Amino acid sequence: MNPGLLAAATLLALLAITFSFFNPLALFSPPHVPGSKDHLHAARILHVSGAVGPESLVFDAHGGGPYTGVADGRILKWEGEQQGWTEFAFTSSNRSNCVRPFAPELEHVCGRPLGLKFDKKTGDLYIADAYLGLKVVGSAGGLATEVVTEVEGQPLQFTNDMDISEDEDVIYFTDSSTIFRRRQFMLVLLSGDRSGRLMKYDKSTKEVKVLLRDIAFANGVALSKDGSFVLVAETTTCKILKLWLRGPKAGEVDTFAELPGFPDNIRRNSEGHFWVALHAKGSPFAKWVSSNPWAGKLMLKIGFNFKQLHSSVAGWKAHAAAVKLSERGEILEVLEDCEGKTLKFISEVEEKDGKLWIASVLMPFIGIYSL
Repeated sequence: MNPGLLAAATLLALLAITFSFFNPLALFSPPHVPGSKDHLHAARILHVSGAVGPESLVFDAHGGGPYTGVADGRILKWEGEQQGWTEFAFTSSNRSNCVRPFAPELEHVCGRPLGLKFDKKTGDLYIADAYLGLKVVGSAGGLATEVVTEVEGQPLQFTNDMDISEDEDVIYFTDSSTIFRRRQFMLVLLSGDRSGRLMKYDKSTKEVKVLLRDIAFANGVALSKDGSFVLVAETTTCKILKLWLRGPKAGEVDTFAELPGFPDNIRRNSEGHFWVALHAKGSPFAKWVSSNPWAGKLMLKIGFNFKQLHSSVAGWKAHAAAVKLSERGEILEVLEDCEGKTLKFISEVEEKDGKLWIASVLMPFIGIYSL
């Protein structure tokens, strides 16, 4: 019997058994989160003209922006209603073929900027480019230059997010996988890959140190307000990990929070709380697949396409969810657009001046929600 057909038959048999015990709709639907507020549909939409996937948002020291990286490799800046979005920077000099808003097959050529952070001391913008590594561009913009492209003699495969410690003059950043690239992110989630890492780059010595290994889809990064710990999102397990940097527990790792979905970026607000964007809430089926790598590998072997794989994890229903955590990892607030009327598949939530600026790695717009 053809191996693919055998795999498909096995999966169908397992699903049939599962369906006999559970309501199929409940199995694949995003679960209700107790105490959540279905308010994000009231967000105002700000379209990113001619672009897709504003994954991260950041404001400069003067309050200008936001700045955001989009799927064709550019960094755009919002100049207000009159001027709209202007081109600020780009991560690759190979721009001749980078003319389509969304072309995953060209991401390694054009670059794919993900996490963004300004260095408050210098005004430089640091960029975690999924394919080109850690980059930096000055306040005038233009072509970003290389900072870190390889670690331990191997090229970075999937640079994702970062945070900057001005006190230590270092950058904490993630590499989601040493095996898969960004356009293969569903494979990271479904294959059981645990090659993600959290690293530290010392700007004075230009040295990189690996702080944590074996992370299942290392994603968002955020330092605590006092710099005593750093958080990293472990997307596959729906957890936020906490690495102690100072004090008697320095070097130890704790589970900071367990979330009702798959976390993307983490951003700290002025009070020291953390906003975590959930790419999708974890349906029972999605959590079962992500915690049983053999099931995910079976789906990959059958040959499901990206849309089918993504839908199985996202619950076959586009929606948005953002979680606010205390400095101790307690869930303080959950905001949602349960029906995906306005927002969906969000990747970052940045709080500024009483508003939440909400990004999405897949959509052609950002959302602005007034608290």
